[in-house]
Amino acid sequence: MSARAITPDQQQHLIEIVRDAAKTEILPRFRNLSDEAIRSKSAPDDLVTDADQGAERMMTAAIRELMPEATVIGEEAVAEGGASLEAISGAELALIIDPVDGTWNFARGLNQFGVILAATSFGETIFGLLYDPLTDDWIVARRGEGAWFGRPDGTQRQLQVSDTHRFNEMVGSTSIRLFPKPQQYQLAATFPDFQRMMAFGCACHEYRTMAFGFVDFMLTGKLMPWDHAAGLMIHQEAGGYSALLDGTPYQPTIHQGTVLAASSRQHWERLRDKFAFLI
Repeated sequence: MSARAITPDQQQHLIEIVRDAAKTEILPRFRNLSDEAIRSKSAPDDLVTDADQGAERMMTAAIRELMPEATVIGEEAVAEGGASLEAISGAELALIIDPVDGTWNFARGLNQFGVILAATSFGETIFGLLYDPLTDDWIVARRGEGAWFGRPDGTQRQLQVSDTHRFNEMVGSTSIRLFPKPQQYQLAATFPDFQRMMAFGCACHEYRTMAFGFVDFMLTGKLMPWDHAAGLMIHQEAGGYSALLDGTPYQPTIHQGTVLAASSRQHWERLRDKFAFLI
């Protein structure tokens, strides 16, 4: 079975679908949510808002009109039982939506949130989009064609990951809350070995910042495909290297484990040795 591809025309349509949903469903609710518009899902800090649900419904309908043959898998549809992650592996074309990535930030009026869209074919990511509603710009990649920053005025710029060489000059990102408590203390103890460790609370901006070359590596212990399928492919297209800590190549069909993304294979191997206690 050969993988599908997203055409340039389809890519532009998908960007516009995401932009329209952000303008219609997300931005009008930013810093304008009532208490009733914010709800918890699996945990008190696992939130969903009216913006998440409205944006996902709007994008799902538009994608189905654009690509009737596609399987659409939205984060909120999965949470509500209306879609299944199991469909990713067998679908010739699947579109995976994170309607508001960084919902905790969004719900508290913090400006670090975004929209993530990934396309997969038979379990392989073939397209990724990381969109910032507040600045109305995006990073996009199709498999094998590089990672590109774009704006509505037609501005395009190819992106490249960082070229930092020394460990003590590296900037990393992770969220220790995604690891078991004993490992959190071990992980925190490594932070002083680097120039800076960030916690974005938003995979969209985490991957955007790596693609821009400002963060050298990322470590995560939660592998939901709406968070990582697009970003890890974009990171790879920008010249980076990523895999699970045990060396397994990441696929959006893998939902357990720890992923490390670094600016090169050499840096990944050195960082993997440092974080081996997480395996």
